[in-house]
Amino acid sequence: MTGSPRVALLHTGAVVIAPVSELVKRDLPDVTAINYLDDRIVADLSDAERAESVPERILDLARAAKEAGASALMLTCSSISELAAPTAEAVGIPVLRIDEAMADEAVATGQRITVLATLPTTLRPTTGLIRERAALAGRSPEIEGVVIEGAFAAVAGGDRPEHDRLVAAAIAEAAERSDVVVLAQASMASAATGDAGVPVLSSLASGVARLRDLVAAL
Repeated sequence: MTGSPRVALLHTGAVVIAPVSELVKRDLPDVTAINYLDDRIVADLSDAERAESVPERILDLARAAKEAGASALMLTCSSISELAAPTAEAVGIPVLRIDEAMADEAVATGQRITVLATLPTTLRPTTGLIRERAALAGRSPEIEGVVIEGAFAAVAGGDRPEHDRLVAAAIAEAAERSDVVVLAQASMASAATGDAGVPVLSSLASGVARLRDLVAAL
């Protein structure tokens, strides 16, 4: 094999490609990233008939990534994080969840954790991941999940300022009853610009840092 090592990034939304790619360039300058996108996955997860196709679609993209020379794959969407382990087992390369490091940080930060999401399909796997990581750490935090009504519709309609306003308001409200606030979607990070009084965690930087550590260990 010639050239730089390769990693694959599997996305369910185009909005995440640029910020994740920039972080990969910064933290893994000697690595070539390959981006894969299926921008119907989130919508299809809410469709009883089409949802059944998602695991196989993820598997197909992971196989393509391996054929392209990727030594590791990162899922950049929390909605599909539950597919990381079975996909890795089937394809034979490590599959990392971008929000795993964020979940670990949340568990280590405080007992009262509020998870904010703009979609129910993302809220459930993110809270599940935090419970999983908490169990591994021997902790039992109080986890509250909140779907921010109207935020996803705003950003899907191109109104990023309205999305950020709704998310920022939800962060401020959640901070009053939480030790740490978790943003379930990487696309929500643009709203976390103020001082909430408690840590507000998003997955991008910590997730890419863990990918860097994984690649270094391979």
